[in-house]
Amino acid sequence: MPPPQTIASDAALLARARSDPDAFRELYGRYARQLHDWFARRTRSQDAALDLTAETFAQAWLVRARFRDDADGSAAGWLYGIARNVLLMSIRRGALERRARERLGLRERLDAPGGAAVHPDSSWADGADELLDTLPPAQREAVRLRVLDELEYDAVAGTLGTSRNAARVRVHRGLAALRTTLSTSKEQR
Repeated sequence: MPPPQTIASDAALLARARSDPDAFRELYGRYARQLHDWFARRTRSQDAALDLTAETFAQAWLVRARFRDDADGSAAGWLYGIARNVLLMSIRRGALERRARERLGLRERLDAPGGAAVHPDSSWADGADELLDTLPPAQREAVRLRVLDELEYDAVAGTLGTSRNAARVRVHRGLAALRTTLSTSKEQR
């Protein structure tokens, strides 16, 4: 008769995960469905829930060495804390990006005459390309990919051949420069 298997605690899995990816995979198996359902209830979107669940586990993987066992071996509270932060950052990022698109006049208008949407080639976007051309090439391309093409930062980073953080910095700096340019042009009118 084989010896009974003991189930490792979450804390033990995270300790092993520092050198054994299979241990982290087991932790993922324990919590992925629960976290996905938690995100789905909050976002009302299965796609967003999948993305946020993946981002939560990506963040957990990156900081797994900092896990402290404060709950008798359970990592549930730690994972839900990461999930909450991922959700809040997603909401903030989305709001910032919507405001940036609105300030730049890049948001599709639904209030056009007759209820027809204005397309990107319409006159409301005149000057947007020229405005983007004022940016350094790296920032221009990052803003174009993130704001106009609405790519996620990982995709922006992959396209630019840089890290996710570097892509975020380029987008942030580009939008800040555009904001300055727009406010300067408004003052001159």
